Amino acid sequence: MKEEKVIISKDKFSIIVERLSHQLIENHGDFEDTVLIGIQPRGVRLCDRILKKLSINRFKRIKIGSLDITFYRDDFRRRKEPIEAQIIDIDFSIEGKNIVLIDDVLYTGRSVRAAMDALLAFGRPKSVELMVLIDRRLSRHFPIQPNYVGEKVDTISSEKVVVEWEEFNDKDQVILLRSE
Repeated sequence: MKEEKVIISKDKFSIIVERLSHQLIENHGDFEDTVLIGIQPRGVRLCDRILKKLSINRFKRIKIGSLDITFYRDDFRRRKEPIEAQIIDIDFSIEGKNIVLIDDVLYTGRSVRAAMDALLAFGRPKSVELMVLIDRRLSRHFPIQPNYVGEKVDTISSEKVVVEWEEFNDKDQVILLRSE
C-alpha cells in the first residue's frame, strides 16, 4: 500500500511558477539571447507554463524548444521495456545562446546529464542553466545543481515525487508517495 502526501498544493504551485518566471526575467532581461528548452516529456509542461507567465509580462518572442533525451540516457539499452523516442522540437540554432534547460523533478541528475549531451547536437551554447520545479537534494549521482528551484524536497530512494498537471490530472499539485 502507498501513502500519499500533498507537498505542494494548487495555490503554492501557481506561486512557484510565478516566482520562477520572475527569476528568469531578472536574469535574462529581454530574452534576446536566451532560449528555454523543456526536457521531454514532463519538463515541456513546466516550460509551457513558464512561457505563458512570461508572455503575460510582455515577452512575446521567446524561443522555446523541447529536447528528447531517449538515445542519450545511460540506461537506454538496460531497460526491459524499450523507451519510446519523442519528437524533438528545436528548429533554431542554439549557437552562442544562453540556454535554460527545464525539467519537473531533479533526482539523480542522469536525465540532465543526458540532456546536456543531446543539446550539443544542436550547437555550442554560450551557457546552460537548469530550472526544476522540485529538487530532490539527497540522491544525486552526478554533481549537477539547479540554478532555479521551485521547491527543495528531502526524500529517500523508496519515496517518489509525482507532479500532477491540471491539463492531465485535473489539478496542479505535487505528491510524495511512500511505500509501506
